[in-house]
Amino acid sequence: MAPTTLHLRSETKYLERRTPLTPTTTKALLDAGYHINVEKSTGRVFRDDEYKAAGAQLVPEGSWVHAPKDHIIMGLKELPADDAPLKHAHIQFGHCYKKQENWDRYLSRFARGGGVLYDIEFLTDPSGKRVAAFGYYAGFAGAAVALLAWAHQLTDPGVALPMVNPTDYPSQNDLIKAIKASLSRAIHLNSSQPPRIIVVGALGRCGTGVVDCCLAAGVPTSSILKWDMAETAAGGPFKEITASDIFINCIYLSEKIPPFVTRESLSKPGRKLRVVSDISCDPGDPNNPVPLYTEYSTFTKPTLPIEVNGDGPDMVIISIDHLPSLVAKEASESFSQLLLPSMKALDRKDKEGVWIRAEQIFWEKVKELPGSH
Repeated sequence: MAPTTLHLRSETKYLERRTPLTPTTTKALLDAGYHINVEKSTGRVFRDDEYKAAGAQLVPEGSWVHAPKDHIIMGLKELPADDAPLKHAHIQFGHCYKKQENWDRYLSRFARGGGVLYDIEFLTDPSGKRVAAFGYYAGFAGAAVALLAWAHQLTDPGVALPMVNPTDYPSQNDLIKAIKASLSRAIHLNSSQPPRIIVVGALGRCGTGVVDCCLAAGVPTSSILKWDMAETAAGGPFKEITASDIFINCIYLSEKIPPFVTRESLSKPGRKLRVVSDISCDPGDPNNPVPLYTEYSTFTKPTLPIEVNGDGPDMVIISIDHLPSLVAKEASESFSQLLLPSMKALDRKDKEGVWIRAEQIFWEKVKELPGSH
């Protein structure tokens, strides 16, 4: 029986440096009997020669389109906008199961081409828990950008935070060094006081990443207010948020609750809050407990202004939808290791629960396409 072939494609999203398959996990899958093709890429955080050294076959960028139908195409983010039918099985974050913008156009490409989408977000164990997620590093990076934004407001008032380029930080340690330098200058201008930070959702993976970043950057524990379900049960808005310098939201909700903060609550006298980092990042979602924005920010333009009345300082929000790219190497290695047990079972996808469940969800979503009934 021929080995199962995985084809790791090059990412096309700007500044997306992460990968679901690292040289380390490539070697593990090769040892398990898989054949792996890796597209050459100058944007990926790992070098091509690292994959070659692991034993993978390097192939041209974009060659997945012409790969044999039985090859399984692996990537991280969704494919570029196109209407071409897709004949392969794809493993990726498709961002089309929750009826996001143009979801039907994207999903129909698989249906028309005879392909299958194994959406990574919906790879779950029997209890429904995701087998792999970037939550910790989304939190770490979301806190990093928030600290940089707070420091920049103090050192360069009235000037928007410039581009935060992931390629400037080869490692997590390099990022922390840059944050410490920025905070040192800002704290000097803030009566030698560090920022007061409130983290909502502090007990989850994302919140843990937030707290770890803040501590690594030198923010004392006494300046970090850690909130979770118990503290938010009464319903917002919360005065503790407006009394903080930085508010970091790690909560994603599927049902509506009273918002944690509103423009009205931000307009009351005495507001200290300067920076909001919404790591859950759902602009325009009616269930978003941070209903202050309707668009994403980017690494090129990391903050968006929040227009509010009152006597408080200028306010900005961070809503970058691929934050872990800021710590791409560590995030990729962690994520890929979490995904590895499921990947080792890919050659038994017709019998293995995680892949059966993912394919069932795909077909359920296909049935929701307009005109499919």
